Amino acid sequence: MDWQPDWGLRARMGLTMFLLFCVYLVFLVGLTTAFGGGAESLLLVAVLLGSFSLVQFFFSDKITLWSMGASKVDESEYPELHAAVSRLSQQADLPKPTVAVVDSRTPNAFATGRSPSNAAVAVTTGLLETLDREELDGVLAHELAHVKNRDVAVMTIASFLSTVAFLIVRFGGQMMFYTGGGRGRDGKGAAGILVAILVSLLVWIVSYLLIRALSRYREFAADRGAAAITGNPSGLASALMKISGEMEKVPDDDLREEAEMNAFFIIPIRSGIVGRLFSTHPSTERRIEQLRELERGM
Repeated sequence: MDWQPDWGLRARMGLTMFLLFCVYLVFLVGLTTAFGGGAESLLLVAVLLGSFSLVQFFFSDKITLWSMGASKVDESEYPELHAAVSRLSQQADLPKPTVAVVDSRTPNAFATGRSPSNAAVAVTTGLLETLDREELDGVLAHELAHVKNRDVAVMTIASFLSTVAFLIVRFGGQMMFYTGGGRGRDGKGAAGILVAILVSLLVWIVSYLLIRALSRYREFAADRGAAAITGNPSGLASALMKISGEMEKVPDDDLREEAEMNAFFIIPIRSGIVGRLFSTHPSTERRIEQLRELERGM
């Protein structure tokens, strides 16, 4: 299979980013109002959010690897893994990314980095122990497809202010407490915080749904990209079935520790009904069905 530009993915990315821009514009105005309104408040909010977003964008690869406990490895430590990444990167017409390994029983993989030139691909030790060569190629190709589609950069940008909104909602109650809950001289400050919490809650809910809709489609696109890179859709399909089965055996404590990184994983970690309803990934069954259709087409 030849690599084809995914115009459906690009269109969805463009539409989602436009809608998120509108939502975040409301967020910016709401926070400005909460801080008293006026040009000075607007400038303060814009500078703070802009500074944080730049830091996250330029250091997202390092932050993600650090947060997941991933260690960069050289060819002497994992020669077969490096050889596979090198070969698949050439087939995908990409520069070879940094290779990292996470010491975890959870069989999974993820890609990070704002562009193909500074990307990283990480796998867990559990994944290396679970998959055979063709299956591992399928998973690595899936992550390289994310890199080629620049999914990580898009999701990092899209999710930044959503994360800020979530933190304001989460810690807003504590801020209300320290301002006296709206009584006395601190009433104005507490009212401003309440406005910020309500606006942030609305922004977080809307952006949460938009980002997850985009995330689910990008997984389908990365699966198609993996099939194009390897020419072997069945390898990835087999890997998805095997990883999904092994995930059920991982202790709940290990799953909870890693659940916050769901959007980066090849198979999400689901926690209960809510986790399934708002998953960042489509169901494994639907992904396998698409891969089988690609196999038949080949």
